[in-house]
Amino acid sequence: MGVLCLARGAFMAAGCLGVYARKYTAGRYLRVTFLSGASAPAGIRVKTFSQETGTGGQFVCYQLSHRTLIKIQGQDTSPLLQGIITNDMGLLEEDGGFTAMYSHMLNVQGRTLYDIMLYSLKEAAAGQGVFLECDSTMKDSILRHLKVYKLRRKVNINPCPELSVWAVLPQQRNAGEEASKPELSSPDKALVWEADPRTQEMGWRLVLDNQVDPSDIIASCQRGDTDEYHRHRYAIGLPEGVKDLPPGVALPLESNLVFMQGISFSKGCYIGQELTARTHHTGVVRKRLMPVRLSAPVQDLEEGAALQTQSGKPAGKHRAGVGELGLSLIRMAHAKEVLMLKSDNSTVTVEASAPDWWPKDV
Repeated sequence: MGVLCLARGAFMAAGCLGVYARKYTAGRYLRVTFLSGASAPAGIRVKTFSQETGTGGQFVCYQLSHRTLIKIQGQDTSPLLQGIITNDMGLLEEDGGFTAMYSHMLNVQGRTLYDIMLYSLKEAAAGQGVFLECDSTMKDSILRHLKVYKLRRKVNINPCPELSVWAVLPQQRNAGEEASKPELSSPDKALVWEADPRTQEMGWRLVLDNQVDPSDIIASCQRGDTDEYHRHRYAIGLPEGVKDLPPGVALPLESNLVFMQGISFSKGCYIGQELTARTHHTGVVRKRLMPVRLSAPVQDLEEGAALQTQSGKPAGKHRAGVGELGLSLIRMAHAKEVLMLKSDNSTVTVEASAPDWWPKDV
């Protein structure tokens, strides 16, 4: 049986503990993986990210066709978004502040509707223009959502089908080694070139015109299979899109939004704030979205398939995955147990663990 080998590492991203942490600077990263020559504990097969992606270049570029962009520009951009997202638009307005930010949009019950990333427009004044990255399948829904709250605000909202979103990840990393942000040979061709604001483990985000290939502007870069990008996400326990965060179902704190620096508890009111703030101030989150490893891949699982303990107690729900890797919403009381997942034809075991980039006291 495969055992999830994502145990807590000795290194923690110092910026994981709060919304305003700014320990990542200039796109420089510390990524913790197994050393190429290191041996895993007995009985555990370890496949590092570098082994999965080959050895053809220093960086790997993944085209994210499941993500798309919406351009929001105008003097009321910040006021519009401030009332409908969990994070604080003030972070994008500060001199020398953030230029990329992760956030959720919630419904009035405090459940996640959309997971988004915001990037400051190069040509716009601070807070007066952003690219909004979202799940491609939710683009039309988000456009309607934005127009409902636009009212008389001076802002233009337009989809950007001519642009593509890329993730750039280091090809290989040794524990404790710092990875520098790659240099672009033609920086003017990159509309966005930012460190992924969610966690250092996710490299950098790049937005280009559809006609531009990232290998033309990033030296030693090879194109990767998007499935490997998703395997990497699931291996480190990072949710993205509607399968991992089903609209109207997922709760932001259970989805680890705090750990991904995607929420502010000091900003003013926004849609869905009441339940989220109340849950935060109680200090109790009984379920969390966690990376899991299945003893064998399972096909055609129903959405939200139930997880059980060995004794038959409810332990959570499986969300999504690739092969034997995935994400499940786990009751924390049973997070260290071997769980059972039943499909139509078989039963597999499921093991979860806390990712390295989470705070150590979770």
